[in-house]
Amino acid sequence: MEMQKPKFNISEIITRSPRLETIMMVEKFIKDNSGEFRKTELFNRLPKKVMWGTFNVILQYLYDNNKMGIDIKGFVVYIWNPELAKKFINKKSY
Repeated sequence: MEMQKPKFNISEIITRSPRLETIMMVEKFIKDNSGEFRKTELFNRLPKKVMWGTFNVILQYLYDNNKMGIDIKGFVVYIWNPELAKKFINKKSY
C-alpha cells in the first residue's frame, strides 16, 4: 500500500496546541476506523468536536510518529504495530 504525506498549513500547526486527551481520542478513532474514512469524513465523525486546525496538528503528530498514514486514495490508515515494534526492540544485535 503506497502512502502519501498529509498536506498541512504550517500556520495552523504553530497556533494550535491540542490537549493529550484530544490527541488520544483522535488516535483511538483512527485506530478503530482505519481505512474507512478520508480526512474530512473522519473529522466530521469524531466523537467530540475539534477545531479543524487542531485536528490537522494531531494528524501531523500521528504521521510524524509513524502511527497513521494517508493512502493514495486519501483514506486515513492506522499503521502503528506495537507487537512488531517489540520484536525489533528486543532483537539482539550481532
